[in-house]
Amino acid sequence: MEQESRNDLLENLCFHVEQNVRELVAAGGIRTGQLVVFGTSTSEVLGRHIGTSGSEEVARRIFEAVAKVRSEAGFYPVFQCCEHLNRALVLERAAMERYGLEQVSVIPVPKAGGSMAAYAYRHLPDSVVVETVQAHAGIDIGGTLIGMHLKQVAVPLRPTHRMIGHAPVQMAYTRPKLIGGVRAVYTLDTKPSDTTCD
Repeated sequence: MEQESRNDLLENLCFHVEQNVRELVAAGGIRTGQLVVFGTSTSEVLGRHIGTSGSEEVARRIFEAVAKVRSEAGFYPVFQCCEHLNRALVLERAAMERYGLEQVSVIPVPKAGGSMAAYAYRHLPDSVVVETVQAHAGIDIGGTLIGMHLKQVAVPLRPTHRMIGHAPVQMAYTRPKLIGGVRAVYTLDTKPSDTTCD
């Protein structure tokens, strides 16, 4: 990648990630204390094959963009590791304890965990690693397959910035399952059916 185009990519990175995270928070109604998972291939952002060219600089910029929106919205960011750590997750101890998750013993590094998770582990306050979460929403930058860490039911959301650098972006928030049949009511402004039920 030419130095000039790399600089342009890095300059746009924070803005694009921040805008996408804001859209996800708004569309998903993400509240204080909820979990938002981030899967990121910094290699793919730079136009390289996933797992081959991790970048701390890219990780830093993405982390800063997420942190900016988090400071306003109050969600807990959760950063997915790469397949070499079985896609374990980095998050704050407070989030782990709030959701009754079990800590595992490993320290993510760029070659085993990925640049994004390694950076998050060193910059989140009181960071820990867990094997799995059921997050309320998530963003996948570069095809890292975050679906295994989302609650049911995932609702896809098309972001304004469908590429972060050279990496495709997928986003989703989740909603509770809709249960019941034709008489079920899902919103308070819906007029109930006249038919009674025992």
